[in-house]
Amino acid sequence: MNSEQADGPEPAEDKLDEPRKRRNGQQGRPGVGAASKAVPRLARAVGAAAVPAPPVGPIAPIRMADGSVANHPIGPARAEAASGVRPPAARATVKRRHRLTLYTFILVVVLPVAMLAGYLGSFAQDQYASESGFSVRKEEGATSVDMIGGLTQLTGSASTDAEILYDYIRSPDLVADIDRDLDLYGIYSRNYDKDPLFSLARDSTIEQKTDYWRRMVLVEYNEATGLIRLEVRAFTAEEAQKVGRAILEYSSQMINRLSDAAREDATRYAGAELEKAVETLKETRAAITEFRTRTQIIDPLEDIRRQSNLLNSLEVQLAEATIQLDSLRATVTVSRSPQIEQTELRISIIKKQIEEVRAKIGLGQDGDRADSGYAQKVAEYERLVVDREVSEERFRATTMLYNAAQAEADRKSRYLAAHVEPTLAEGALYPQALLLLLMTGGFLTLAWALLVLIYYSIRDRR
Repeated sequence: MNSEQADGPEPAEDKLDEPRKRRNGQQGRPGVGAASKAVPRLARAVGAAAVPAPPVGPIAPIRMADGSVANHPIGPARAEAASGVRPPAARATVKRRHRLTLYTFILVVVLPVAMLAGYLGSFAQDQYASESGFSVRKEEGATSVDMIGGLTQLTGSASTDAEILYDYIRSPDLVADIDRDLDLYGIYSRNYDKDPLFSLARDSTIEQKTDYWRRMVLVEYNEATGLIRLEVRAFTAEEAQKVGRAILEYSSQMINRLSDAAREDATRYAGAELEKAVETLKETRAAITEFRTRTQIIDPLEDIRRQSNLLNSLEVQLAEATIQLDSLRATVTVSRSPQIEQTELRISIIKKQIEEVRAKIGLGQDGDRADSGYAQKVAEYERLVVDREVSEERFRATTMLYNAAQAEADRKSRYLAAHVEPTLAEGALYPQALLLLLMTGGFLTLAWALLVLIYYSIRDRR
């Protein structure tokens, strides 16, 4: 009898379990399937009563993924791992580090926010805001005189002026000026005993006043439009409006100083040229005056014209006397006639005068110009006259340039245009308690979370 006949037919329950065993083998449990097959085959070979089951470990019933129950000769731990079912987790307990985390959150976040809320609700004084808006404007006009050219470019641009004004409003200079006129201590320090957090401290330095000023006076500058928005806070609406008007007044004065400086820059070159022309003209006129005083001649050229006319007249008289003398000699038979002697005397006198005139105007006996002091005086005077004419022409040109430059600078003058006058507040807007609490709570929460993360990071590295 062979082994197959000895074994006999398989039980019906083994045939029913065959699909389940096949599924268990396909689901990745080869060890369990092999063990379940080995036990019946060994029992059928030698007899279930004669041969005991091999010591393969305890048989543990577990529930499979498809809902069926199978007995596996493995331990409980391996059975639980094979089935994917884990034991229930242990109950969580509050440890010491958890309590410390909670305490630090209360100390760092909750307590400061509660203290700030109590201060804002009990001690903080109401603050009123006065708003205003203005801009720097500059009159633009066409250049009337081309000769001044680039001088008009020295005036700058309105955007640059607005940036200068923005810095001036936040500067210690304006704080000192307004403190001198309005007494900032009287405006911002009266509630110091009740509200020291939002009030100006007594006996503050100019740096401390400037820091407080920048918190109470907010300036916004729009580079695209050139508009400046101003918000002034104070503990009364009237004082806020008064401070806003003072800022506008001092800002207008600042713009006027900028206009004056630009006007001086635009006319400085023309003014310097005009001063040089005036000095040159004075020097040439002084030289002519000194020449006339030294030579006792008002106008040598005019004197020459008069002497030339006199010379022409004397020459005509000499010609007439000569003709008369020739006529007398032809008609008078007496050699020594009184008429002839008078005519001869007249001719000699005319000739003497002609010689004197010729000598005075620098002409020789033959009519050529001779070297004389009078001729040199005339040449010197002519040179002085030319210098005077050049100086006068330069003076007229520089005067026109200066007037044109000054007119152009006046046309491009700056001025402060306020499109929103300082308003009078009807209600208090500050301090914004809810916003301050949210910002403070958010910042402290972030700081606390960062500290906790740093602590746990260091703890995990140990």
